[in-house]
Amino acid sequence: MENFTIILGLASALSWGVGDFVGGYAARRTSAYYVVLITQVIGIVIFPALAFAFSENFPPLSNLIWGAFAGFFGAAGSIALYVGLAKGKMSIVAPLAAVISAIIPVIYSALNEGIPSTFKIAGFIFAFIGIWFIVSNNMGLNFKVKDLEYPLLAGILFGLFFISIDNFSATAIYWPLMVSRTVALIMLTVFIMLTKTVNKTTSDIIVIGILAGLFNTGGAILFAFASQVGRLDIATILSSLSPAVTALLACTLLKEQLTIGQWVGVMFSMIAIILISV
Repeated sequence: MENFTIILGLASALSWGVGDFVGGYAARRTSAYYVVLITQVIGIVIFPALAFAFSENFPPLSNLIWGAFAGFFGAAGSIALYVGLAKGKMSIVAPLAAVISAIIPVIYSALNEGIPSTFKIAGFIFAFIGIWFIVSNNMGLNFKVKDLEYPLLAGILFGLFFISIDNFSATAIYWPLMVSRTVALIMLTVFIMLTKTVNKTTSDIIVIGILAGLFNTGGAILFAFASQVGRLDIATILSSLSPAVTALLACTLLKEQLTIGQWVGVMFSMIAIILISV
């Protein structure tokens, strides 16, 4: 089963990484929040369709509540991340939020499923370092304590998002994920209406946003399956390597130059995958 967790976790990272790349491309031409809204709508449409297609039984209320928690934590984390990126140093906000979001489920999994093997712990450490280097464009550490508020909050919220999915994935996936996206859509819509952060967009950007939503939805499904068949820490760490996919796509398709630090991060991520797979 562990091999399935590794495969599904990496597939989740691939899907989320492609979705972030496509969504990031769309966000360059319209509001990032608009793209996030589209991804939520896509999930609300796809998840019930998949539930009917695979005859998934309607889960108990407790599972739906965990789905609602996932939606709340995911949407709140996204808001905290974007606000942090707008107000703080991007070189600190993005990597710190990414690492914290992976650490929280690892601690939770250790408490509930036991301490993983030495090789896997080493893999986790390499993954944390890799994620930091990949997401960060500037490793300067000249920051103030207040610069840590939003990335810490975002990281904790995203970590709780992963834990919430793990708590409902054992019995049902698609219905709780639909509830998750519905709650997230409501929260993000209210936030956007209050802050007026959405700009006008065009039909081609909507199409790109839909494509990003499909990959984002696929990533959520694959992560849910990964946490269902194996340990949450392994599923979370591997799926959290999605920034490596995004960075490599930007380098390959958009001819963006990766920094030396980002290449180091990719190398550390590869080592992490090998160690976790042992």
